[in-house]
Amino acid sequence: MRIGELSQRTGTSRRLLRYYEDQGLIVAQRCANGYRSYDERFVDRVLQIRGLLDAGLPTRIIKQILPCLDKPRTIYFPDATPEMLATLEGERDRMSDRIHCLERNRDAIIEYLAAVREYGTG
Repeated sequence: MRIGELSQRTGTSRRLLRYYEDQGLIVAQRCANGYRSYDERFVDRVLQIRGLLDAGLPTRIIKQILPCLDKPRTIYFPDATPEMLATLEGERDRMSDRIHCLERNRDAIIEYLAAVREYGTG
């Protein structure tokens, strides 16, 4: 698919997709006319990248953990410094806290909806 379709399917600007390519997060094939062509798998990859960026991870760390999101996995450890590991552990803990908060909020909404529905029918 061309960059415009990838952009539309992921809600990511073309400029940002080119940046991801410059950072080595995605790879485009070049057509004879010079246009970028992306494999279907990059739809999920771009969504994963966006989620990791939204979580606060820098692209240099995202580049290292992206292989963990693929199957089969090929994981490289050349830049796994103690600082990077501490950063990842901190991000993991922050994500877990956010997940817990979202679960509590979801459960509260479920209870509210159940109460409203019960009250409305009774």
